Amino acid sequence: MADEAVPATQGRLTTASPRAAAWTIERDGPKAVVRLNGDWVARRTGVRGSVEVHRILTLAADARQIAFACEDLGRWDSALVVFVQDLRTRLANMPLRRAELDISALPAAARRLLVLAESGSNLHLADAGPAEISWLARIGVAVLGGWSEMVALAALLGEAALRSVVALMGRARIRAVDVLQLMREAGATALGIVAIVNGLVGAILAFVGAVQLRRFGAGIYVADLVGIATAREMAAVMTAIVMAGRTGGAYAAHLATMQGNEEIDALKVLGIPIFDFLVLPRMTALVAMMPLLYLYACAVGLLGGFVVGTGMLDLTPVAFFEHIRAAVAGRQFLFGLVKSIAFGALIALAGCHIGLRAGRTAADVGRAATTAVVAGVVGVIALDAVFAVCANALGI
Repeated sequence: MADEAVPATQGRLTTASPRAAAWTIERDGPKAVVRLNGDWVARRTGVRGSVEVHRILTLAADARQIAFACEDLGRWDSALVVFVQDLRTRLANMPLRRAELDISALPAAARRLLVLAESGSNLHLADAGPAEISWLARIGVAVLGGWSEMVALAALLGEAALRSVVALMGRARIRAVDVLQLMREAGATALGIVAIVNGLVGAILAFVGAVQLRRFGAGIYVADLVGIATAREMAAVMTAIVMAGRTGGAYAAHLATMQGNEEIDALKVLGIPIFDFLVLPRMTALVAMMPLLYLYACAVGLLGGFVVGTGMLDLTPVAFFEHIRAAVAGRQFLFGLVKSIAFGALIALAGCHIGLRAGRTAADVGRAATTAVVAGVVGVIALDAVFAVCANALGI
């Protein structure tokens, strides 16, 4: 029973309809009752503005509970739900909130919609940003992620070693047409960029050597410098870097696209081994092409050094190539061939590994390609350092 009679304060939209949506607020002791009248239909009355919600909160400022009375409520739709949800949101965000909102008198369907609206609001707040975590938790997440990546990479290396033996025995489930196509893409179509890069590198080596050695009257040894540096290091390393940016990134992008299109999932469902069908042909093609590209890079690099050496130092072609023949032993080319094979396997495995572990969105394809290029370049340089240490220990 009401403690006192308070004149009803009304809020009404101007409309010609006799069933216009309206509300009145009445006090029942510590409780404020919002009485809903008329048809709350959005296409007729629109959505109630925030001014009316603020007015209700002002009139019920000292109330402990705000409830609804719906005896005179007619038809309703989202206009009513938005109105009540706005009132609930503003009430929850008040700094010194003392009143609770009671929606038990609303229609059951409206209450269900309000529950869904509240759940969606909570999800939106949860997705707004990750919770702040401590530095120790960040370190733990990074360590666990690194360990998981190392385990996956070790499993890939082990599978590559085992399946390579099977492939050499002719029992791998790979198609020759795929291998030939990949060999053409990794070999013949890469000749242009490999020639440009290695020709310029050979010319730069000859130019730098000529500038320095000419001071001591030892310009003739430019041929030795170009020959040894090209055959032992630069041809293999520069070709591998070019292939990491060109072919390794393409492998990662291709497999990441297949992952996003669920083609890899389809292959698994059909029982087709992913490694034999996707990874092994790419690794075989790149490992087979890298030694040929290395020899081609050596020839182009020596040609670039020859042009600069004969042009700046007035060396005769016979003297230049005679010094190269005397300085560069066959084991230098053999060492470069071994490195090129190892670089090819590294680039192919890195690109395939990153592509297979990529996400399923278009952005993940770009990230996979970029990551594969970076991993390939860094891996080639790190592996070359290992080869240098081993060669120094073996006296090669």
